[in-house]
Amino acid sequence: MEHILGSNWTITPAGGSTGEAYYAQTDEKRLFLKRNSSPFLAVLSAEGIVPKLIWTKRLENGDVITAQEWLDGRELNPEEMKHPRVAALLSKIHHSTELLDMLMRLGKHPLTPDEILLDIKENQKVLDKVDPRIEIHQAVRYLEQEVWNVQHDVHVVCHCDTNHNNWMLSARDHLYLIDWDNAMVADPALDLGMLLYNYIPEDYWETWLKEYGIQPDSHMFQRMKWYSISQALSFIQWHQMRGEYHESSVRTEKLKTIMKQHGII
Repeated sequence: MEHILGSNWTITPAGGSTGEAYYAQTDEKRLFLKRNSSPFLAVLSAEGIVPKLIWTKRLENGDVITAQEWLDGRELNPEEMKHPRVAALLSKIHHSTELLDMLMRLGKHPLTPDEILLDIKENQKVLDKVDPRIEIHQAVRYLEQEVWNVQHDVHVVCHCDTNHNNWMLSARDHLYLIDWDNAMVADPALDLGMLLYNYIPEDYWETWLKEYGIQPDSHMFQRMKWYSISQALSFIQWHQMRGEYHESSVRTEKLKTIMKQHGII
């Protein structure tokens, strides 16, 4: 990174799962750098969903480096996920034809429940040798039983990881949703299920969803439950594959909570 910016810049890793993000700083400027971000970043920046994209540079080896504003701010805490502005920003994302058109042009096809289930089952064949848990098999069986009842023909851009860590409030009071590496075209219930099951008390769901912009029905709730369980399984598998067994156990406890809440176990 130093040869791109010059020797007067201090560059430090920004963490994250990919190890491809960096903070860069001089006496006068601060940037957030990332290697091989998706072209999708430009549209997200134009829509004000992520901090402003400053420049993009292609290296001789084909890598692409992007530089965004490095803003003072903080991630939301779990309690703040109830705020109407979270619902409003997620609604803006889900209803953006510009974001959807760009992601489709980048080759993303609508992700269907049967595709998600197939991927989970294939991964589990390997992971059962490492850590077979009864709760995992109960969850997979539930997904199998309900997969054809949660089909939906409306697809939007989904962030796919609406964890509170990915919501950033700047010092200027602007809310952003960051880390779009796993974005997909899918049922909006995929994002909504994860967010509501993890952060919003169930007796407040209808109010939150009205702030999001819909009047929920039983099919929406059914789809949210299915996607919240499938996402929980996907995250458990992801951590197990990386040898992060403590994180996997934390996610498993969350999965058990959701399943007990709805009489699945």
